[in-house]
Amino acid sequence: MSRTEAPPLPEPLRVPVADSHTHLDMQDGTVEEGLARAAAVNVTTVVQVGCDVKGSRWAAETAAAHANVHAAVALHPNEAPRIVHGDPDGWSRQGAREGGGTAALHEALAEIDALAALPHVRGVGETGLDYFRTGPEGMAAQEESFRAHIEIAKRHGKALVIHDREAHADVLRILADAGAPERTVFHCYSGDADMARICADAGYFMSFAGNMTFKNAQPLRDALAVAPLELVLVETDAPFLTPAPYRGRPNAPYLIPVTLRAMAAVKGLDEDTLAEAIADNTARAFDY
Repeated sequence: MSRTEAPPLPEPLRVPVADSHTHLDMQDGTVEEGLARAAAVNVTTVVQVGCDVKGSRWAAETAAAHANVHAAVALHPNEAPRIVHGDPDGWSRQGAREGGGTAALHEALAEIDALAALPHVRGVGETGLDYFRTGPEGMAAQEESFRAHIEIAKRHGKALVIHDREAHADVLRILADAGAPERTVFHCYSGDADMARICADAGYFMSFAGNMTFKNAQPLRDALAVAPLELVLVETDAPFLTPAPYRGRPNAPYLIPVTLRAMAAVKGLDEDTLAEAIADNTARAFDY
């Protein structure tokens, strides 16, 4: 079996659900093909997430063109330091870039702010902090960008979509300090059960991805076990984080049933009950 070969379509869900976080612009095939494959297994709605100005524009345009696609727009936490300090290695999709300083960051944030006002844009994200890929020199730019996104989400009444990688304490601190928007989603939830209790107390949604199926992911399963049913979402983060047994192969929204069934087992629920709750939660989280 080739590592690049797409996994087979799983058994369809009986209850339609949403993929709360995907990147259709990074997946093979057309948007229409991706949505058709998803619909074939009863994944009927997707939230398309932008990571930079260009991707956020694309997300907004794609949501405008497809009734079952909702957009989230943002500068990814790793994008902010690249805008400010430059990206000589060209690690992001933009290729190598010169730093533009805080003026360039403010210009990019102004564009995100304008996109966030559009009616088919339902979320501001993914934003937050990422200490895995950005060192100490990028932290100030990340925090400034994160705080700006929180304000944008509140100004337009949109959901805030959080990317939190190895930065739990600081993400929670900034949310508490700045005042979280009414609807806040921890995308690809990566904390433990203790953090899940803190998120639950604050009313934050927790979205679980395919990595909760990995052998070494017991802390994620423990977090899911204590997360209140009314705050749980499911996502692919496709093309990344493909669930077991397909880990390492390309992910796409049609694989949501694999992760949802694994989540149902952890929660001790039948899949229809979990799917109904997740469908309702996602619509509440993104106000559609």
